[in-house]
Amino acid sequence: MNSSQITLVGAYGSPYSMKMRAVLRYRHIAHRWIVRNSSQDRGLPEPPVAIIPVLVFHGEDGGYSDAMVDSSPQIMRLEGVYQGRSLLPTDPVVAFLDHLIEDYGDEWVTKIMYHYRWHHLYPDAIGKAGNMLPLMSNNQMDPDQHHQMKAFIIDRQTNRTALVGSTEQNRPVIEESFIRLLGIMEKHLTDHQFLLGDRPGRGDFGIFGQCSQLFFWEPDSALLAASHSPRSIIWAYQVDDLSSHDVGGDQGWLTRQNLPTTLHDLLCEIGQTYAPFMVANDRALASKEEEVICSIQGAEYRQAPFPYQRKCLMWLRESFADLSTEDQESVKQLLDGTGCEVLVADERD
Repeated sequence: MNSSQITLVGAYGSPYSMKMRAVLRYRHIAHRWIVRNSSQDRGLPEPPVAIIPVLVFHGEDGGYSDAMVDSSPQIMRLEGVYQGRSLLPTDPVVAFLDHLIEDYGDEWVTKIMYHYRWHHLYPDAIGKAGNMLPLMSNNQMDPDQHHQMKAFIIDRQTNRTALVGSTEQNRPVIEESFIRLLGIMEKHLTDHQFLLGDRPGRGDFGIFGQCSQLFFWEPDSALLAASHSPRSIIWAYQVDDLSSHDVGGDQGWLTRQNLPTTLHDLLCEIGQTYAPFMVANDRALASKEEEVICSIQGAEYRQAPFPYQRKCLMWLRESFADLSTEDQESVKQLLDGTGCEVLVADERD
């Protein structure tokens, strides 16, 4: 493709938009960045679902060809179109772990992000988000309209907290998982620039997307991050624009033989939070139950089932099934004892 065939439609307060903008910057993929519902957001093809970010591809005639949503498939489509500065580790075992880490960021750390923006115990965060989010599309918005939009957004989002698990019962689970993640990141980043070596992978961008809000938008979580992991904040600033980061071909990745103990710590955290939730969510949907109930760190976690996350688990298991028998055994060995084993277990078990 030439340099003018991508448009990214998103929002500054959207973690997945920030994730994909950072991906495009790192990969040196020339693109237009358009804020959803701004004056520039016109004449673009409708996405299949009304969510952001939307990745719009341009045809050879300069017009628009198609639009797609969902950051993980967007990353993989870009991998098939653009060469160089890949996000996919060359070791297939490490690439699978990268996929797992990305999905943890997308599907679990997102709960932390939503919680610290909209939970009723954080009124400063609610007020800040309510004030700023409407202005992203039009900073010259009429004050009366701004007031109305602020009230509408706050009412809508605070009434959706239970859908993503941000309840009073689940609050300790969510908040303690954030503190543990910060501790793991601080230790890991002491010796490593990125999660899987000297270059970023899908997992870096998956966690970064949520942290772009937790560190730079939400006041309460930002203070916690500054206290528990200042290195994570600097890492997030770096990941936001890695266009100047030097990459040597396919070099720079860790391999299955030299994974640090801090990565094992991260896998254990994933195995104690994301993994039991994803499996319980899958079972609840299969059984047509109205509630997901699982144990996380010895506490009972409850929320409504979420169909999309069942699809994410299916994609993860398909990625595992695509590995060779030898690579599958290597993955199982690396996941042994972390709690992540259930993610790749035989569904008949």
